[in-house]
Parts: sequence; structure tokens; C-alpha cells
Amino acid sequence: MLNRRHIRIKVMQSLYAFNGTESDDLTKDEKFLLQSIDSMYDLYLSILALLTAIHKKSKDYHKKLQNIHLATEDGVENSSNFANNQFLELISGNTLLQQTITKKKLDFWDLDSEYVDILFKLILKSKIYSEYSGNDFNNDKQFVLDIYSEIIAPNDKLYDYFEDKRLTWVDDLPVVNTSLIKIFRKLKLNAPETALLSELYKDMDDKKFATDLLRKTLLNTSSFSEEIAKKTTNWDSERLASLDGVLLKMAICEFQKFPSIPHKVTINEYLEIAKEYSTPKSSLFINGILDKIVKEYQTNNLHPKSGRGLR
Repeated sequence: MLNRRHIRIKVMQSLYAFNGTESDDLTKDEKFLLQSIDSMYDLYLSILALLTAIHKKSKDYHKKLQNIHLATEDGVENSSNFANNQFLELISGNTLLQQTITKKKLDFWDLDSEYVDILFKLILKSKIYSEYSGNDFNNDKQFVLDIYSEIIAPNDKLYDYFEDKRLTWVDDLPVVNTSLIKIFRKLKLNAPETALLSELYKDMDDKKFATDLLRKTLLNTSSFSEEIAKKTTNWDSERLASLDGVLLKMAICEFQKFPSIPHKVTINEYLEIAKEYSTPKSSLFINGILDKIVKEYQTNNLHPKSGRGLR
């Protein structure tokens, strides 16, 4: 679920939160980072809990329609398709998933049911719902993919709700949404219950990368600051004290302490992060500084990269 760029963003946020100060005891910083990363998995589970709540709402709605004498046949049929959606049944009936959601206390949609109501009404009014024909797992899956991509994920009120719930979830949403869509597309009717309990890290190397990047940046922040200062004599010191300074230190850390990561990859990653999180001119500033540093390293054969094509 977690990609390297998002790991870098999480490390950046942790360093910025603690002002990038050097310390012999990095336990607090590392704990903050790992909790921030773990929080993304909570968002993932919360969205699956939301889909469970919407599915329950569809069942209640179908029962209500069945008891209304003037309900149209098409209306009852559509509500039946929604209530009996096999893909949603796979989520709602996943015992392991539901136990995990309950254990982590993420089944809060009963308390915040207005958001379930808002989304459910939007689904009922949509063309996706009016044209939906069930009785087939692939049709049911496509219906869920469509309502999630076009109605649930882009909803501004839900976005604001997640931002209020946990501030870091706003940054996590794009990654979680992409992961959910990928998992949904691969999910089969006979999939084991664990198929929905995606691993947060692709492998343990990614988790190690997160903690190493944090630790090595903090432990060397003074030397990295000195190196940046030599290349920025004409720049406002306030810029270096801002997020730009944090991103530059992280990039230099990768240049010096992560020999398997190509210079080009590091530069591109931090330029993209700067465009999203810092000022309009930040990417130009960061690119200019990092380009000078890389040229100096290559000219003097400092901190060479290992492996084919990694210079």
C-alpha cells in the first residue's frame, strides 16, 4: 500500500514537527513517524467500514421499499441489487476484517451516520445506480468501483470529515484511494478473508528505509546544514529554516547514506514533494541546490552510487 514517496512525505512531516534537531535519543521521533504511517492503515480500514455501513443502509432501504405499496417494480429491483451486491457482501461478511475494524475502534459510522446518509442519497440519485443490473459478481464489483471512484472518493464533505478526524489522513487519502481501487479490481468471489487486509509496507525494506532516513537525517543535520549553507549564500535564511531546508537535508542524506538510490530518483522525488507541500518557487530553489551538490560529488568522486546506472 505504502510507496516510497509517501514514506518520504511521512519522514518530512516528522522532521518538520520536531524542527529537525539533532538528538542522541531518537525514540520519540521514530515512534511519531511509525504512528503516523500506521495511521494510514486506519484510514484504509475506516473506508472499508464506511462501505459496510453504506451496504447496511442499502439493506434497510430495500426492506422499506418492499413495505411501500406504491413503490415501483424497477425501484424495488434496483434496491434489491444494491442490498444483495455480492462484492459488498464480501466486505461486510469478512469476519476477520470486521473484527479488525472493531478492535481498532474504527467502526464509528453509526455515530457519524449523516455522512453515510449523504453518500447513500447521492448514490441513489446517480446514473450509476439507475443503470445498475446485479446478479453477477463482476457487475457488482464494477458498481462498487464506480460509486467509489465517482461519488465517495471525490466527496468534499467526506474529505473535510477525514481532515477533522485525523489531520494526517488528508495526505494519506490519495494513496489509500489508489490502493483500494487496485485491491478491489483484483478481488475475486472466492478470495480469502486476508485479501482485504492489505499489508501496509510492500516489504520490510520499506519500513527500514523510513526509519533509516529519519535517523540518518537527524544524526547528520548539522553537517547537512553546513553543506547547504555553502551553496546558498545569496538565499534568505528563512527559506532554509522552512520546509525547503528539511527537504534539502533529506535529499543530501539520500545522496550520502543510501548508495543504491540514484541521484536522479532522489532529486525527482523531492521536487515533486516540494511542488505539493512548499512554496511555488521551492522546486526551482531545491533543484538548483541539489544539482550543484551532485555535480560537486561526481567531480570529486564523493559518495559514489553503487550498482549499474546509478550515477
